[in-house]
Amino acid sequence: MLRGPGRRTDDFVCINLWPNRVDVSHVVTKDMARPRIERCESYPRAGGDVAVLKRLRRQLRLDRYRCTTLLKTGDYQIIQVEAPNVLPEEMNNAVRWRIRDMIDYPVEEATVDSVSIPGGEGAAGRPAQLFAVAARNQVIAAAIKPFNDADIALEVVDIPEFAQRNLARCLEPQERGVALLALNERGGLLTFTCGGELYQHRRIDITLASLRGAATEQQGSVELQLESESPYERLVVELQRSLDYFERQFPRVTLAKLVVTPVVGADDLRPFLVNRLDIPVELLYLSQVMDFPDVVELHEPARQAQRVDAIGAALRMEGTA
Repeated sequence: MLRGPGRRTDDFVCINLWPNRVDVSHVVTKDMARPRIERCESYPRAGGDVAVLKRLRRQLRLDRYRCTTLLKTGDYQIIQVEAPNVLPEEMNNAVRWRIRDMIDYPVEEATVDSVSIPGGEGAAGRPAQLFAVAARNQVIAAAIKPFNDADIALEVVDIPEFAQRNLARCLEPQERGVALLALNERGGLLTFTCGGELYQHRRIDITLASLRGAATEQQGSVELQLESESPYERLVVELQRSLDYFERQFPRVTLAKLVVTPVVGADDLRPFLVNRLDIPVELLYLSQVMDFPDVVELHEPARQAQRVDAIGAALRMEGTA
């Protein structure tokens, strides 16, 4: 049940359920010179989803906030398609028809939404494009049910690509774009944004564990020649392909830099990328763009890397897709 608007703030709280923990992130943006992270914590699982969520609802007074959660990778598809030439009120039905042969289940069983890709008209000679996001109805229902049963009103069910877009908005120089690479134990997510909009995204099958092994092998020496199949070299190849593709598809967008979330061995990874990519490379330190005076653990770079998606989801602003 939704609470009355007078009792709720404009802030978003992201609540992510994992097998052994629940991640909660709360970011304040309204009337702030810079976003302020009020909370970014993990709580151990004790009991089922509903019991955990009920306890957190009382403990954190979640009825005061607008709540969101993220679908897990594999629970949805995000597909780039040509934008149908229809009226806005007809767009969802037109997008459903367009992707019906691109998903492996009946489109009648899908929840579908779409987001325009800016600058698509005329870019590389193409018509306007959009991202269609599709998930099985049963997946959406399963994501929402424990929150409903715990009397937590979810306002948004989001996906990591758009959460990362929200964070990249804080890193963009005026009128220039940013490539943001977030690495975690599940792999890498590379997004290209400009003006706070998502232009391109790509999953990279390189995990933190593999990069830790490469960092140990390198032993801090940028000059050491790694084997071609090493994770560092594989990452360079994937990044270069993505950068080249983006430049061809969006020649009017100038990328200012590639930003990489800090990971173990990042001090070695950054110069390795700098020496092989023709773009400035920076490590993401949230303290450069956000404030979190009461969240001491976020000063640890590895903790930042683990919470990029939850922080990005809580950075959601009114009017964003």
